[in-house]
Amino acid sequence: MSNITIPLFFESVKAGFPSPADNYSEKVLDLHSFMVNRPEATFFLRVGGFSMKNAGIFPGDIIVVDRSIEVKDNFIIVAALNGDLTVKRLKILKNKKVKLVPENPEYKEINISESDEFVIWGVVTGVVRKII
Repeated sequence: MSNITIPLFFESVKAGFPSPADNYSEKVLDLHSFMVNRPEATFFLRVGGFSMKNAGIFPGDIIVVDRSIEVKDNFIIVAALNGDLTVKRLKILKNKKVKLVPENPEYKEINISESDEFVIWGVVTGVVRKII
């Protein structure tokens, strides 16, 4: 694993004209330590498909998944469902039933039944996107 650090500038980027006074850095940023709280329980997955686009997760993105976080209603999770991995929003219903909800109206919700093989792999804690 690389220990490369990159300068982190103190000022936020503005959607206007840059100021010459903003050309100083406050500290360095290690993306790994920024994105990963528990290295022993964290893994990365590349996303395929558009089912989570309204949550800001797009094809080609890399999601950060933490297996140590207690799963709660409304969390975005990665799960194995009948042998396939999926990323969806978890909804825990009052009758203790579970459904997986996409963040794109073009996709259908998935109701988990007792006959399904369903295992939650972890909670999505971040997204990494490369633009170019």
